[in-house]
Amino acid sequence: MLLKDQFDESASFIHQFTKLRPKTLIILGSGLGDLVHDLKESNVIPYSSIPHFPFIALEGHSGELWVGKIGEVSLYVMKGRNHYYQGFSDEEMRYPIQLFAYMGVKDMIITNACGGMNTTFIPGDIMLIEDHINMMGRNPLTGDNVDFLGPRFSDMTDPYTSEYLTKSLDISKKYNLNLKKGVYVGYHGPNYETKSEIKAYRMLGGDAVGMSTVPEVIVGAHSGMKILGISCITNLSTGLSKKALSHEEVLETSKTAIERIRHLITAFLTEKS
Repeated sequence: MLLKDQFDESASFIHQFTKLRPKTLIILGSGLGDLVHDLKESNVIPYSSIPHFPFIALEGHSGELWVGKIGEVSLYVMKGRNHYYQGFSDEEMRYPIQLFAYMGVKDMIITNACGGMNTTFIPGDIMLIEDHINMMGRNPLTGDNVDFLGPRFSDMTDPYTSEYLTKSLDISKKYNLNLKKGVYVGYHGPNYETKSEIKAYRMLGGDAVGMSTVPEVIVGAHSGMKILGISCITNLSTGLSKKALSHEEVLETSKTAIERIRHLITAFLTEKS
């Protein structure tokens, strides 16, 4: 089946559940799924029911597409995401974001839970992503280019839209949210990083490290989306933390930061509209 036909089948299925046609996509990282409860007029669609939509269940990622509104802004919200370490191909990793681009999405707000490498960060901090370093050894655009979505060689000068970063920093000052900013390093996983890897990433200019976000941003930028990236610093990275890293810590710390992330996203959407 042609890719365009697959997109049409996926989109037609989703459109059965809602009359909304959002232009904004939000992707919720580990432990941040409760944000969906802010949605009004919402409908929930399991990923597993959407034709051609790849997903493997993972703790902290329930695998649901929510469609609804915050204020007057219509939204697609992905509660859960795919990761390279689950065994997905490049084609499978790019499919969800390309589908939403095909469906008319122009803006993406992407969140994650990650480890802090900047020594001024503490667990519970929120970092706005200025840029990323791809250390995954993978690129979701590998393979045939989808010409009707973007060019073969896409520009990455400003993948995390500087206009949206500035607006978010203004919101932080206005509401005293105490947001940080920095560079996110994408790591393949599933094991956590070694002390030497963290040392190297810090030397390269990284402030935080995680196992997601970079693939979605690469695909979103290729499709011309404007992107806001938000990281929840859930733990200090290997060599900086005095205890062993665990996914349970990631999920627990995410809960402590969710109110500020909720406030930021709501204010951003309200002021943007």
